[in-house]
Amino acid sequence: MEHLTVRPVTGLAWTSNSGTCPKNFTLISFTEDGATANFVRGFAIKSGYYLCYSKDLTDGKVVSDIQIISEKDSIPQGYFAIAEYLEPKTSVSKKKRVCARYSPVSSVDTAVLDIKLTSKSKMMLQHYTYVGDVNGYVLWCRKGQFTNTFPQPKPRNVGLDMRKLSLDQPDTPPALPLRHSNPPPPATLPQRKLTQRRCSLHSKDNLDKSGDGSVSGVTGKD
Repeated sequence: MEHLTVRPVTGLAWTSNSGTCPKNFTLISFTEDGATANFVRGFAIKSGYYLCYSKDLTDGKVVSDIQIISEKDSIPQGYFAIAEYLEPKTSVSKKKRVCARYSPVSSVDTAVLDIKLTSKSKMMLQHYTYVGDVNGYVLWCRKGQFTNTFPQPKPRNVGLDMRKLSLDQPDTPPALPLRHSNPPPPATLPQRKLTQRRCSLHSKDNLDKSGDGSVSGVTGKD
């Protein structure tokens, strides 16, 4: 179950030394059998040529396969020659090239989990696959399934009040009828006054009439 907890290799490159090695890359300075892993061999060689790798998943791609081809062969479809981060004016013989195939992390289940170098072709590494030899060094890789280690956003606890919020505006309640603070007197008030006046006039008329209520008792004033 070890392969489930190992991050996949996401990049390969050549570099001159630790100073030119890009950020988030690891330089392979020694082989598994203890030799210096400088691919430039010769007397009084000042420039270096080291293999380095990265396991940074920022770009969302992994190395799904590695091949070593000669300089006369064309690069296989889907593969790319690995990048170089070398000192200025560095001259390196490239009779063989290391090519890698990069795949989106979400499109593959298996990828290259680790790479190692040996200086003796007869030395075998358990659980590793032979890739090829470059300038006397042998490149090995270990493939397997991996777990996507992309950081996942933490779920937020949404309160009851937050769930009740809505972007829709509530319906506007119907307008209530305007109410006057001093309502007008009821319509019966003028009629009441008129009625009282009529009653007073009627009483006065009765006083002016004769007791028998005849027409002769009505005066000219009336």
